[in-house]
Amino acid sequence: MVEKNNEYILDIVGVGYEGEGIAKIDGYPIFIEGAIYGEKVRVLIVKVKKSFAYGKLLEIVEASEDRVEPKCINYKKCGGCSLQHISYKKQLDYKYERVKDCVSKIGGLSKELVTYPLGMDVPERYRNKVQLPVGMVKGKLSIGFYAPRSHDIIDLDTCLIQDKIADKVTEITRTWIEKYKIIPATIDGKFNPKGLIRHIMIRRGFKTNEVMVVLVTTKKDIPYISEFVEMIKNNTDGIKSVIQNINEKDTNVILGEKCITLWGDDIITDYIGNFKFKISPLSFFQVNPNQTEVLYSKALEYAALTGKETVFDAYCGTGTITLFLSQKAKKVYGVEIIKEAIHNAKENANINSVDNAEFFVGKSEEIIPDLIEKGINPDVIVVDPPRKGCDIKLLEAIGKAKPKRVVYVSCDPSTLARDLKILEELGYKTESVQPVDMFPHTAHVETVVLLSK
Repeated sequence: MVEKNNEYILDIVGVGYEGEGIAKIDGYPIFIEGAIYGEKVRVLIVKVKKSFAYGKLLEIVEASEDRVEPKCINYKKCGGCSLQHISYKKQLDYKYERVKDCVSKIGGLSKELVTYPLGMDVPERYRNKVQLPVGMVKGKLSIGFYAPRSHDIIDLDTCLIQDKIADKVTEITRTWIEKYKIIPATIDGKFNPKGLIRHIMIRRGFKTNEVMVVLVTTKKDIPYISEFVEMIKNNTDGIKSVIQNINEKDTNVILGEKCITLWGDDIITDYIGNFKFKISPLSFFQVNPNQTEVLYSKALEYAALTGKETVFDAYCGTGTITLFLSQKAKKVYGVEIIKEAIHNAKENANINSVDNAEFFVGKSEEIIPDLIEKGINPDVIVVDPPRKGCDIKLLEAIGKAKPKRVVYVSCDPSTLARDLKILEELGYKTESVQPVDMFPHTAHVETVVLLSK
């Protein structure tokens, strides 16, 4: 019987879906964050449940050859990366095994369908957007990321997965707040109703080098905000836009609905492939543009378009995949439930002179059956759903529409595997499963799948 607060020497015999090591005592699994498959470790049991327990890593008795020293000095405190203690090759191995495990155990499909993940040559400084909470922690100004499973801000000077410009803007923001004694909106993790500054958000176009800085505040009137603008303008390479976003609520949501352009343009731009995109403070844009191009190129390859096909793009967002598909399709119909995203999608199509894409606001599981009833029959359907996967009504609509091919882009292997099983039952055959490492040093993995009728 495993007991809380007891210590054990254990062998790590498995890997959890968040990258944690798994040990077993008489078949009872113990999840240990920071432990690597193949290691022997000393563990303190910190939580015991009916079917599993959590352990805290106290000592590595026998280290794995895949263990590396994390480059980030804040790695053990920060909640941003969970796999930095593992070599990058082993991270890809882990993601490969995870996708295979889900596809076989949940989807009932052969592991042989899964190919090795497409990784990055340089898996650092890959994020084009960062949102950093600002607060007082034990009387000290802190700007950084939250510690795991908490609202405790870990004060950071640098982050190895964010663009370097974010480090510079963070330094400027810190200097401004301290110089003018601006009050942060949180104190020791709790909302401060008298506070003014909630977050600092930095976005950069990797191909355009255009930089947007967004100061998230609780009120419209902020003292010395013109001095903040001047400090950003005079010390930030590529600065094109300084925005104030107002969020008055005591909420975990970062951005409010109202934006005020303090200086420069309302938007910045960037490219994915040959397509140009407008990026506003509130718009969605993939945070790893280099790997996004890899992912979308694979989706386009799987779609196998010849210029004669009608394509549906479900959960199309701001139309990034839609535009990629438009290069080789006769007509593409994009569907997305978020009204603002469709507005951005139409703008993106317009600035790229794409005239064979049409967009609809609504639920994909409702709009797509309606399009089919109107006589628009797809040759290919592409889906890129949220983490919860596709709505069953959409999967059933795909079965009725009978497109030649389905291309499924997923951010969660578990729900992907569940949906693949359903599509197989609806008459589709899974041909190829390709993981893409969009988020190195984290447990997340994107996957693109080809299914044929």
